[in-house]
Amino acid sequence: MALAVLDRYAEVPWEDKERLFEEIKADPRFADYLYGCYECGICVAACPSARFYDFSPRRIAQALAREDVALVYEQIQDDIWECSQCFSCLRCPRKNNPGGLVTIMRETAVRNGLRSAKQALEGYSRIIYKIMSTGTQVSPDMIRADAFPDWGPTAQETGDNLEVWRKALPPETLHTTSMSWDVDPKTLTELYLIWHLTGVMDMIKEIDEGLHMILLDVMEEKLEDAGYPVS
Repeated sequence: MALAVLDRYAEVPWEDKERLFEEIKADPRFADYLYGCYECGICVAACPSARFYDFSPRRIAQALAREDVALVYEQIQDDIWECSQCFSCLRCPRKNNPGGLVTIMRETAVRNGLRSAKQALEGYSRIIYKIMSTGTQVSPDMIRADAFPDWGPTAQETGDNLEVWRKALPPETLHTTSMSWDVDPKTLTELYLIWHLTGVMDMIKEIDEGLHMILLDVMEEKLEDAGYPVS
């Protein structure tokens, strides 16, 4: 007698789950990241996330190798965002790359605007805007305790006193959190083109339409000025 397997997302049409699974398999990196699983547990032993969360890189590889469509969908919604992307799992003797598989699964979730992707990226809208609109990295004054609770109870205190911390650093350019690095206009134009042509902007639209519209306003004007009209 077959065992009944609980499908936590039974309300989601099977066709949708299968489509996402096929999209993951169709990624050109997939064949290089998955060769089968010995179930030796080496990847789990090396995984820092497995120590703190109910996460197992082995389960990721197993579900994909067995083509367990329902479980893969569950992992996309619940598990893959607990991976720290450190790639310690690359020590797999079978040459699997569970971290790489998680990357593919995350990208699939973002492209399709899944709930898990929206929740995982909810606290990063300002960071995404800053990086994609200015070409510079995250500024330290962007620390928000409510958006990053896993940073610990001192995150807010640290964020409130960043001006003091910065003044303690020798380089003059770090004396204020309002300073940033100037990005060459040509470099910024190239970044905008890359994000448009590679589909990054389409992915942002699926996750946060408001952020997409703001970025589009910033990018379109500068691209048109540079002679690259965006339709």
